[in-house]
Amino acid sequence: MVSALQVQNTFPYGRSTETVARQSLLDRARGGLGGALIFAGGPGEGRTTLLYGDEPATVFPGGRASSSSGGLYVLPRSQGAGVGSGWTVLRADGHADESGLAYAGLQRLIEPLAGLVGDLPPRRREPLADVISGRPPATGPLTLGVNVLALLRRAARHRPVLCLIDDAHLVDPPSWQLIRLAARRLSSMPVALLATVTTDERGLAAASDLPVLRLEPLDESASLALLNRCAPDLAPDVASALADLGAGHPGALVELAAALTPEQRRGYAAAPVALPRGSALQAHGRALLATLPPPTRHLLLLAAAEPTAAPADLLEAAAELAAAPAGLLEAVAESAAAPADLLEAAVESTAAPADLPEGAVESTAAPAGLLEAVAESAAAPADLLQAAASPADGITRPLTDAVPAYRPGLNDLEPAERAGMVEVTDAGVRFMPPVLRGVVYGEAPIGHRHAAHRALAVVLGARGRRLAALVHRARISRGPDDGLARELLEAAENAPALDAFRARRHAAELCGDPAVALAAARSALAAGRPRDAAPLLRRAGNATGQAVVRARARALIAETHARGAPAESRETLLDVAAELMTPDPAAALDALLVAGEACGRTGKAGRFPGLARLAAARCRDGRAVTAMGVQQVLGLADLMTGEEENGFAHLREVLRLAEGLTEPEAAALTRAAGTGILLGDDDRAARLAGRAVTFAREGGNAPLVPEALEVAAYAELAAGRHDAAHAYALDGVAVARGSGRPDLADAHRALLGLLAAFRGDAATAREQAAASPLEDWAEALLDLVRGEPGRAAERLTRVARTGSMVLRVAVAPHLVETTGAGSDVFDRWAGRTGRPAWLALRGRCRALTSGAGADDWFREALDWHERDADGGYARAHTQLLYGRHLRRRRRPAEARDHLRRAAETFHRFDAEPWAEQAARELRAAGERIAPMDPPAAALAASPQHALGPAAQLTAQQQRIAVLVAEGATNREVAAQLHLSPRTIDHHLRNVFARLGVRSRTELARLLAVG
Repeated sequence: MVSALQVQNTFPYGRSTETVARQSLLDRARGGLGGALIFAGGPGEGRTTLLYGDEPATVFPGGRASSSSGGLYVLPRSQGAGVGSGWTVLRADGHADESGLAYAGLQRLIEPLAGLVGDLPPRRREPLADVISGRPPATGPLTLGVNVLALLRRAARHRPVLCLIDDAHLVDPPSWQLIRLAARRLSSMPVALLATVTTDERGLAAASDLPVLRLEPLDESASLALLNRCAPDLAPDVASALADLGAGHPGALVELAAALTPEQRRGYAAAPVALPRGSALQAHGRALLATLPPPTRHLLLLAAAEPTAAPADLLEAAAELAAAPAGLLEAVAESAAAPADLLEAAVESTAAPADLPEGAVESTAAPAGLLEAVAESAAAPADLLQAAASPADGITRPLTDAVPAYRPGLNDLEPAERAGMVEVTDAGVRFMPPVLRGVVYGEAPIGHRHAAHRALAVVLGARGRRLAALVHRARISRGPDDGLARELLEAAENAPALDAFRARRHAAELCGDPAVALAAARSALAAGRPRDAAPLLRRAGNATGQAVVRARARALIAETHARGAPAESRETLLDVAAELMTPDPAAALDALLVAGEACGRTGKAGRFPGLARLAAARCRDGRAVTAMGVQQVLGLADLMTGEEENGFAHLREVLRLAEGLTEPEAAALTRAAGTGILLGDDDRAARLAGRAVTFAREGGNAPLVPEALEVAAYAELAAGRHDAAHAYALDGVAVARGSGRPDLADAHRALLGLLAAFRGDAATAREQAAASPLEDWAEALLDLVRGEPGRAAERLTRVARTGSMVLRVAVAPHLVETTGAGSDVFDRWAGRTGRPAWLALRGRCRALTSGAGADDWFREALDWHERDADGGYARAHTQLLYGRHLRRRRRPAEARDHLRRAAETFHRFDAEPWAEQAARELRAAGERIAPMDPPAAALAASPQHALGPAAQLTAQQQRIAVLVAEGATNREVAAQLHLSPRTIDHHLRNVFARLGVRSRTELARLLAVG
């Protein structure tokens, strides 16, 4: 192990699969159904931590068990395995210096049980006593293995036994053979075996025929959590950069965090770009590289320089490298060498390249062309490198003609595979762990790295991968190159987001143009790499003589902080819009669109209306996207100044234009979907958001995907489709984490918390929505479930005072319910929407505030609910309130009908606390219902129960179930409903569970019968 790398700190992070498997084994062993589990991982990946659990690795390593009163056998110091009390813990770690000593490992494992050997029959006792005393046993392996099982069974008579073996691949073969034999026979014993091995050929061979869990890299959220534990004061951008550099390797992350200076931790100094000097992990990688033959090292360097290259590309590039004289490459690496030194190196370079196989023919004649080239003492190293690496150049032709042809093959990668360094597939070469890629690249001399990039540029260019070839050319450029920069920018135009970012970043370095740096920063954000955008934005923001570029950079910085600091971002964006209004009206409009969202979050308009109208007058380029932007800012401006009728008209025009938009403008569609929510047109908002998600995914715009998913989730929530909102939010958490947007991941978790609050699930609601803008709303819903309207009113009043424009509208019906006071703003807004769902809520609010006229308004509300196919949850809440109203007016028979329907619907939404509340009202109205099973009783009493299986599903689930029953695949359903296949899969699992079916065939049969 690499000095353990203090990876005990990694146990809570990112290892849920492994910890669940570990705990499952221990639980089974406690019940007498033992077994084994092997963790396979490289140095620093946390395999030892998983072995010993969440406590320090101070497991009992020796001592003797003895009989005690009551027949219990107790081992001293058995703590530390993370298993709790009541276990006998044995330990026998593998050691390299004992791997040649037969039975050394077994002796250390069973020696603490020496006091129990005497309890065994003589024929079993003697071989074990020989092993414990260090004598060779006089029996065969099978017999000895059976004796070991008998001893373990005796030790487990009163308490389960846990055997822990770290580095099992280093245990001597006879011992490990017997331990494996025993491990395969533990299924009827309260004995568990946990062991670790490495991922190289030796380690995986040692674990063959046993259950193995191979440790994968930590995901980004786990990496960030580990870094935060190691360095709590780490700046977010620095943590993100380290997470990227550490590539999910726990040991690397711990080393990187420990090596930071105080300035680096806070982001005042540049973050490291490689593992720290003296890194144990780097030393391990260097030692592995030293054992590999030169052809293997060359292929690994090429794979490290181009991780997306297929094996065939790597082999072709290796063949290019084989033609380059090793001596000249080394000379070129010494960029400060004098001409005389270069001449000497050139003469020595006539030897066969070091990467050719042993026995290659050497030529002692120095090619005249090479000597002539070296004589040009003014030649730059890059020029010499180009001469050395170009097979068509006359300088190198005599050399390459002097050695036998050599073609690298995939077999050259076998030594690295056996060492557990890489996994080779048809798609490429994967480093294991991924952080090893940086070690391989960093350990190569600079001349070799440059030669690798040049060879890859030649090969990838020939294979039509122009952008990749240009990037490799840029990697070895030694100075400004406007021509190469132009080629990179041209190739980036239609490239995937991450490739486009890399190309534009290199272009910015080659040409020094702040506008290109700004474009690269925008590409970095689109690729989900905000940490890479920061230095580019600083460069653009400090550009001298380019006021427009500086203003755009400030706008982009403000946009990235608009969610976390909306007030400050709003003011910056309004300043930028004013500054750009004359030189660049389109950029001013872009700034205003983001500023409008910030105004909505803060509830303050400021200078927005005036600037919006000025920008609208100047932006007339005929594009649909521009027209949408103009209508958007005009509509928001009118709403902010109280001109609601005009505002609604402008915003409805946004939706009309968006419906006809053919360009893949994900950002514009996302904003339009948000407009649909503001207008109460939830169905259209959901459709537009679904299209935005599709366009963002297809366009590789990583950060925009979770933004579009968030709007889609809110649209589905507003439409009453809670299951669809839940699926979108779940998807959003995962996507946001993977795209470098923890703020959006938090927003999606908060929405999951709100949805849990609608169901009455207090624990989930509080866990997910804590410290978010939705916390008060979620807590207010829980207050209503508990029958505490006063506390709910306090929270909702706070939301109405400080929340965003949409949030204030959304909580209005609950605020009316808790205070009994009407809301003219909501009443007027709901009327303007013209949508059944919102008109129903308006009717409910009027019923709650109208006294004697409540019946008429409740009936009107229910009429509108009936026209809203997806409003089941809201309808149930109205029925609950109306049923309560009727019961209190001594009309129990009428009340019971509404309350039954409410209870059944709440049950269908898994909102059991609300179903229980409806059941309590039913009992108060004279219905006989068992107190502990109200949902089932209410369901049986409900007319809905007679409508068939589809009535048990939400509207969205019904749509999906019907399409699937008709034979559509998940992908086809996703395309038709503008959802992701993952979302369809989530819905379909819920459908199967609710209907009690296990296959699509059963579903089709059930719906056909229903």
